[in-house]
Formats: sequence, structure tokens, C-alpha cells
Amino acid sequence: MENITLNKIELRLKELDRDRFIIGIKLICMFLFLYTAYAKIVDHDRFIKGLSKVHIINGFAVYISWFVPASEILTFVLLLIPKMVKWGFVSFLWLMFSFTGYIVGAMIFEKTLPCHCGGVIEKLSWAQHLWFNLFFIGLAALALWLLESNTKYKNHQNEKF
Repeated sequence: MENITLNKIELRLKELDRDRFIIGIKLICMFLFLYTAYAKIVDHDRFIKGLSKVHIINGFAVYISWFVPASEILTFVLLLIPKMVKWGFVSFLWLMFSFTGYIVGAMIFEKTLPCHCGGVIEKLSWAQHLWFNLFFIGLAALALWLLESNTKYKNHQNEKF
């Protein structure tokens, strides 16, 4: 009996650690997107001018200049709502993969590489920016995996009782 009680306590502690880790990653992702969306909206003219200088997207610069910060804010809101966290991480990953694809495309096809991400992130080189994005993709993927494995565990426990 004592062994079963200790196992349940240990399992609950592991769940708590997992939940705290997920919350930590969620807060970091939320801060990143809220910060970059704010920077893009506050200095929108500079953001749209930067987008216009990139040949592979310049025809869509106006649309992209509003779509990107709106998507970042929407992702922030999804991560904020407890029942929507999974979709928030999926949205975060989709956007980060898109941004990373854009960086790779710009590094390959553009002669000059203007950065217009907003705030201190603009200080990164394009290679650093690529690693930065890959790091956040890894964090969000880990959080999504932990969230999913936690959900599977909870569903499995509910089936027993």
C-alpha cells in the first residue's frame, strides 16, 4: 500500500514538473510573439518598407505587413486560453516554420538581407536568426509533445476508473 501511495505521489510530482515546463515554454512563446507583433505595429512603416525590399515577397508586402502581426497576436491569444493551448502551439510552430522558410529563401535568393522583425531581434545576423528560430521551433515542439503525452496519460488514467 505504501509503495502504491509513493508511486502516485511521484507521478503527481512528475506531472507538476511537466505542467510547469509547458507553462514556461508557453510564456516564452507568448512573450516572443507579443513583443515582435508590438514592434511591427508600432513601427509599421519601417516594417512594410523592409518587406518591400525583399524581391520574393515585395508584391505582397502590404498584406504580409498586417497578416504577420495579426497572426502573432492570434497565436498569443490561443496560447493564453487554457483549452486552446494545443492549437496555440500548433499555430506557433506553423508560423515559426514559415518564418524559417522565409529566412532560408531570402538567404538563398536575395542579394541584400534586410531584417525587419522588430526590436532587438533585428540585431541578429541571418544565420543567428535561423538558429534562433530553430531553437524556438524545438521548444514549441517539445511543449506540444509534453502536452500530448500528458493528455494521453490523463485519458489512460480516466479509462481505468
